[in-house]
Amino acid sequence: MRFSIDASAATPPYEQLRVQVRDAVAAGELIAGAKLPTVRALAEQLGLAVNTVARAYRELETDGIIETRGRAGSFVAPQGDAVRRQAEAAARAFVEQARRLGLDDASALDLVRAAQRG
Repeated sequence: MRFSIDASAATPPYEQLRVQVRDAVAAGELIAGAKLPTVRALAEQLGLAVNTVARAYRELETDGIIETRGRAGSFVAPQGDAVRRQAEAAARAFVEQARRLGLDDASALDLVRAAQRG
């Protein structure tokens, strides 16, 4: 997921980032458990001050959209109902296993489609 900041916009950069993360989570582009870039890395990527990204992350955490796990980093918090959270966890586990096995994304998706048919 790539974020971008419009320096000419009237909306402050931290708010632009907060809204982009919130919308990505709501759209399912970022699922529960997805690791977000570190504050420093994202600040560097976007050309922002570290405090600007930190403020966006703090507000997202206050809103329950992300959770920070100390040195482990920041992650998308569980959203929605328990069934969806379990399905997202299963999907993450499958992706991790497929990557460990050396499968590319297209091959992994082919396996999912075959399982749905079968």
